[in-house]
Amino acid sequence: MILRQFLDTEPTVAASYLLGCGGQGICAVVDPTEDIRRYQDAAESLGMRITYVVDTHAHADHLSGGRQLAEAVGAAYVLHESTAPGYPFHAVREGDTLELGNVILQVLHTPGHTPEHISLLVTDKRRADEPWFVLTGHTLMVGDLGRTELAGSPEEGARALFHSAQRLKALTDHIEVLPGAFAGSVCGWALSGKPTSTIGFERRFNKAFAIEDEEAFVRFMLADIPPRPPQAEAIRRKNLGR
Repeated sequence: MILRQFLDTEPTVAASYLLGCGGQGICAVVDPTEDIRRYQDAAESLGMRITYVVDTHAHADHLSGGRQLAEAVGAAYVLHESTAPGYPFHAVREGDTLELGNVILQVLHTPGHTPEHISLLVTDKRRADEPWFVLTGHTLMVGDLGRTELAGSPEEGARALFHSAQRLKALTDHIEVLPGAFAGSVCGWALSGKPTSTIGFERRFNKAFAIEDEEAFVRFMLADIPPRPPQAEAIRRKNLGR
């Protein structure tokens, strides 16, 4: 497997990924920011072709480069089927897979931060038949879960996020967590500066992720919600092409 993590701190804090099968020379890019040239350069340097570009959700904190990158390289632009943007896209649903040679991305619908949010459970068949890591976007991050009021009702989002968290907690402890943001992002307020973790570590040390009672979880997520980021609604609308 080929895996590259790109960490941004300006103009927004975000993590994006290029991953795929080196043997077959095909890859996907997940949650790209506006500087799409670096993903093209990385793929070219690795001798890989980008066949999928995935946004885990319609972002409200920064402009996505996903659709632009997909058009530039002739890849499928992937979003959850419920996203309903104002442009054509490759719709996926719970349980769908994106195949990249020996690398398999399984779609998990993990709403809460936004209704359409997905995570990607990644298996490298040359390494093992079991999943290796999960790309969690802004659902599960190191030290926190994503805020729930940027795309709808805070309480409805919190209840959806509780059930998404339970699904992720059902994964085995050794599975690595590769999130879409880290400390400094407006999408969580207890985020670590370390941009990777494991399900087991988050289960033990992430206060929000550890809560097992739904009502207690909702109260926790609705307490002390920080101010809405400037232009959040406008950014999300633009990412949706509306």
